[in-house]
Amino acid sequence: MLHLIVGSLDSLVSSLQTWFFMNLVQPLLFKFGWMDYDEDAYDALYPVIVGFMTIVAMYGLLRPLEALRPVERWESRKAVRVDVLYTWITKLGLFNLFFFVAFQPIFDRTQVWLRYHGISNINLDTLWPGVTSQPLVAFAIYLVVLDFAGYWYHRGQHRVGVWWELHAVHHSQRQMSLWCDDRNHLLDDVLQAGFFAAIALTIGIAPTQFVVLTAATNFMQSVQHVNARLDFGRLLERLVVSPAFHRRHHAVGYGHEGTAYGCNFGVLLPWWDMLFKTASWDRTVEPTGIRQEREGQSYGEGFVSQHWLAFVRIARRLGAGRKGAGGGDVAAT
Repeated sequence: MLHLIVGSLDSLVSSLQTWFFMNLVQPLLFKFGWMDYDEDAYDALYPVIVGFMTIVAMYGLLRPLEALRPVERWESRKAVRVDVLYTWITKLGLFNLFFFVAFQPIFDRTQVWLRYHGISNINLDTLWPGVTSQPLVAFAIYLVVLDFAGYWYHRGQHRVGVWWELHAVHHSQRQMSLWCDDRNHLLDDVLQAGFFAAIALTIGIAPTQFVVLTAATNFMQSVQHVNARLDFGRLLERLVVSPAFHRRHHAVGYGHEGTAYGCNFGVLLPWWDMLFKTASWDRTVEPTGIRQEREGQSYGEGFVSQHWLAFVRIARRLGAGRKGAGGGDVAAT
């Protein structure tokens, strides 16, 4: 049944992709003399359509829950508006597709070199012929592998000072909502897209599979940030990351403190937090944001200021680090 649903959605997206290309994109390419890019433009439409459908689905399903069962009630949703911009930029999937395509030639040359030296390729869907080659089984394997990588990527964002200053853009939101997931510094988005594209190519994920995996992950992360009381129960919240579990990660003084140790780093699956002893199941609703914000430091209210102030903090941290190396003050973490 699930395979039929996925197949139907893929057919729908492919039909929309063809229609938009033939009726809108191709005429524009021809008009401006850009027909050399017709194949790239056609391929780029797939993640854009999937991303648009993801945004529509998350707003249609999650926004009513926020209105009916909010965790927090705010007098104004003004602080959320900038996150909507982040969502449209990120969920259309162009960052991920760009790096996937850009890394493909490098990957192909590496594969040729490995075969020439008698080293077998990594192809996870051939681990158990007849089983792991099934589309849904292969999809599940890829999802788990990428999620494991995502757990360590996320921990790195909190442990490395300069990296944390980029990731702090995400944590600086004190009004968590369905839009909050995509509130990330664009440089961090570029790093993340390159990281996961490299892993996807290494383990043999096809471009279409990668787009669908990204869309599914993005949607689930929007669920995690939703400002709604969703009780996953003791069993389900140990299978997938729940909003309560992830909200603890955003709690001031509990889930993170800059480069200090935190909890609940899991992207989709809490398994890694359970395995590596970083899980907290406390469901107490705590204020979210960054401690320094509440002490008067600004992390920016708008898109441009949030990006600029991240670079300012990085410069200060690096400057403090040089002073520390020279016998002066040591940079605070």
